[in-house]
Amino acid sequence: MKKTKLKILEPKKKVGLIVVITGHGKGKTTSALGIALRASGYDMKVCIIEFLKGNMYSGEIDGIKRLSPNVELYLTGKGFYGIRGDTFTHKDHRESAQKGLKLAKKKMLSGEFDILILDEINNAVSLKLVDLSQILELIKNKPPFLHIIMTGRDAHPEVIKRAHTVTEMKEIKHSLGERIEPQKGIDY
Repeated sequence: MKKTKLKILEPKKKVGLIVVITGHGKGKTTSALGIALRASGYDMKVCIIEFLKGNMYSGEIDGIKRLSPNVELYLTGKGFYGIRGDTFTHKDHRESAQKGLKLAKKKMLSGEFDILILDEINNAVSLKLVDLSQILELIKNKPPFLHIIMTGRDAHPEVIKRAHTVTEMKEIKHSLGERIEPQKGIDY
């Protein structure tokens, strides 16, 4: 590849954004991970906290390790709630989500990160594993230059109202509908 000097844009005013990636289509976490990849290219520091996927291996776990030390990943969930053979109680899931939220507050206020990704946090709110008031407080206390990315289905209208950017993933067609099981590297 021929080396050329690429122009780097700088915003006139730096703003820490609240970005919500929601909807019932595929790609919410993948989109957030794309932001982490892009940010690591700028030597930005990213903290990812996964609220529901904690008991299932995904290629993103080892892929994110390759972005270290710029990107950190914490699996705080007990796995998907109420599906895929879930054997944990609501109380178990809530305790894990609350630990994840406590960690998110700590990382948010540490001053070490440029971006905080709260993966599946919208689901955690809709499943009552995390209270809406806790998320609104987190947003309210966000340092001014920190970006927060919140993924998951069913984002609460109050969260959407406070966000700067909201994307809704809409499923048009999914391979599961054709009885094709999830594929490594694409679905997990």
